[in-house]
Amino acid sequence: MASTAFTTHGIEREVLLDFYRRMLLVRRCELQLAKSHQQGLVHGACHTCVGQEAVSVGVCAHLNTDDVVFSTHRGHGHALAKGVPPAELIAELYGRVTGCSRGRGGSMHLFAPEVGMMGTSGIVGPCILQAAGAAYSFKLLKTKRVAVAFFGDGAVNNGAFHEGLNLASIWKLPVVFVCENNQYATEVPFRYSSGNPHVANRGLAYGLPSIEVDGNDVLAIYQAAQEAIDRARRGGGATLIECLTYRVRPHAEGMVDFTYRMREEVESWKQRCPIRRLRSVLVGDREELVAAEAAELDALEDDISAVVTQAHQLAQAAPFPEPESACSHVFCEFRDEPPGKNVSAAVKSTPASAALPTGGREMSFSEATLAALTHAMEHDPTIFVLGEGIGERGGNFNTTTNLFARFGPERLRDTPICERGFVGLGTGAAMTGTRPVIDFMFADFILDALGEILNQIAKVQYMSNGRLKMPVVLRGCIGIGHSAATHHSGSYYPLYAHFPGLRVVVPSRPYDAKGLFAHALNSPDPVIFLEHREILTLRGNVPEEHYETPFGQAAILREGTDITVVALAQMVYRTLEAAAILAQENISVEIIDPRTVAPLDVATIARSVAKTGRLVIIDETFSPFGLGAEVTAQIVEHCFDDLDAPIRRLHGSHTPTPYSPVLESAVVPQVADIVRAIRELAAE
Repeated sequence: MASTAFTTHGIEREVLLDFYRRMLLVRRCELQLAKSHQQGLVHGACHTCVGQEAVSVGVCAHLNTDDVVFSTHRGHGHALAKGVPPAELIAELYGRVTGCSRGRGGSMHLFAPEVGMMGTSGIVGPCILQAAGAAYSFKLLKTKRVAVAFFGDGAVNNGAFHEGLNLASIWKLPVVFVCENNQYATEVPFRYSSGNPHVANRGLAYGLPSIEVDGNDVLAIYQAAQEAIDRARRGGGATLIECLTYRVRPHAEGMVDFTYRMREEVESWKQRCPIRRLRSVLVGDREELVAAEAAELDALEDDISAVVTQAHQLAQAAPFPEPESACSHVFCEFRDEPPGKNVSAAVKSTPASAALPTGGREMSFSEATLAALTHAMEHDPTIFVLGEGIGERGGNFNTTTNLFARFGPERLRDTPICERGFVGLGTGAAMTGTRPVIDFMFADFILDALGEILNQIAKVQYMSNGRLKMPVVLRGCIGIGHSAATHHSGSYYPLYAHFPGLRVVVPSRPYDAKGLFAHALNSPDPVIFLEHREILTLRGNVPEEHYETPFGQAAILREGTDITVVALAQMVYRTLEAAAILAQENISVEIIDPRTVAPLDVATIARSVAKTGRLVIIDETFSPFGLGAEVTAQIVEHCFDDLDAPIRRLHGSHTPTPYSPVLESAVVPQVADIVRAIRELAAE
C-alpha cells in the first residue's frame, strides 16, 4: 500500500500551491459532475477520477500546449490538467454545443486539440497506440514535442499495450506511457486479472525505462514525469510510469460499488487522499504558521468552488447542438448525401468519366500505384509508409520498390507483425501532422486491427467536430486466386463501405489505380485502397505526368444499349470478355466500373439503366448485404419505372475461400456464368 508521507523535493511553495489548485479543480469538477449525474443533467455514463487527481496534475505540469495527451474513458482529470476549461468539460457531459467535443462525446470522448487534448476513448488501449503515433510524427518532423498516454491497469492486459510499448521501444519514440493503476478494471481486481501484478516491470521486458511511483504523491509523480519527459525531448525514447492509486467512487456514477470491493478498503484509501496529503505539507507543523496557511488554502478552495459553480451554470445555460449538425464532419472533403438522395438531379448533371487519354506509357497496376506514391513522397515530406517488408525489400507486391534508398528508414518503416499496433500508431500520426500509408499486404491481415479502423480512424473527424483530420491511407491486396485459401483471399469492401467516415476505393485499371491512389494520398479523409491481387500485373496506358481521379465517379468501360452491367476489380475483365461473346449474339452490354464503393456513383448507373432498362451486378464478394444489394436497392428506389425486367445479381459463393483450384474457381463468377446471367436477363 502507498505511503501517506512524502517530501517536497525542494519544490518551491508557489509550485506546490499550483498543484493544490489544479488538483482541487479536478476534484470539485468531478464532484459537481457526480451531483449533476444524479440530477439528470449528465445524459449518459460519467466516469470520475476522484482520488486519482495527483497523476494528471503531476504529469501535465511538464507539458507545453503543443505537447499532446491521449486518454481513456476516465479522462476528465487529464483534460482539465491539459488546459480544457471547466465550463467546456462540464458542458460536454451535459451534451451542450459549448462542450469540448461540441456535445458529440460526453464523458468518454473528450477532444480539445487546441490545447493538445487529442481525445479520450471508450475502448481500452487505443490511446497507447495513438500516443506512439503522435510521437512518430514528432520524430519524423524533427520537433521536441512529446506525447503522453494515460490509461488504467485494465489496458495492460490488452494487446495494444504490448504492441505499443514494443513499437515505441524499437523506434525510440518521444512518448511517455502513464498507467494509473487504480487496482480495478471496471469491477475486476488487478491482482486477479494479472499473472504479473507489477506493471512497471512489464516495460522493462520491452527495454523501456520503467518506474513505479506512489500515485497519490503528486511530487513523486512530478519528479518521475520530469525525468521521462526530458528523456523523450532529448531523443532518449519512451518511458513507462506506473502510478499506484485508487478511485474512491464507483467505476461509473450510478453503479453499485460494494459488491466487488469492501467499504473498508475504500475508506483506507480515502485517508491517502492526494489533496489532503499535499495540504498537510503546505500547512506545515509550525504552530505560528498553521492558521495563516490554512486560511490561505481555505480561500483558495473557495475560489475553486466558485470557478466550478460558474462553469456549471454556464454549461447548464448553454444551448444544445442544432439537430441539423448531427451529420456534419463525417467527411472532410464534402458531406455525402444520404444514399440515393437527389439521384434524379445527379442523373442530369454528373458526367460519366471520359475515355482513357492517349499518350503515356504501358504500366502494370503495381507500377501505376508506385508512380503515384513516388510523386507524393517527393512533394510531401509528411508521408511515410508502414508495413511488413516494405523497406529495403520493397514490399511483397513491389508496392515500395526502390523507395527505401530514396527516402530512408523513417519514411519507409518496416514493422513487426502487429497489425493493430501499427494501424493504431498510424491513427495518432495522422492526428498530429503526418500522413501515414499503411501497407497491410492482405485484406485478411488487417482484420486484427478492425477496431482501430472502425472505432478510431473512421470516427476521429466526427468526434472532434472536424477539428482533427485523418489523412491516412490503408492499402493492401484483396481477391481470390493462386490457391491462397481463406486467410489470403478476402475482400471485405462492403464491410468498410457500411461505416461512415471511410472512403473505399477498388480500382480495376492501371490508369485508375494511379489517379485514385494519387487522390487518396492527397485526401484529408481516411481511405481504404484495395488492390485485387489477380490484376496487379495487368498492363495499360498510363500518363506519366501527375493526375488525380476524384472519388465517386464511375467509369463507363464499354457502351451498350441492351443491358447495364456493374462490375468491379477482376470481375471487370471477365465481364468485358463476356460482353465480347454476347456481342456476337447481338446483345449490347454497357459495363460500368464504380471504381469507388464509398462514395458510390449511383447516378452514372441510373443513367445507364434509364437507357438499357436492364441491370446485372457482377461481384466477387458475398451476396448477403453486399455491393449488389446496395446497388439494387438504390436503383429500385429511384429508377423503378426505368426497369424492364428484375435486377440480377451474380456474386461469389457465401463460403470461406477453399484451397484446391477446382474448388476455388467454383466459388467465384466465371466468364461462362456472366454470359449465362446476362443472356437470361436479355431474354426476359
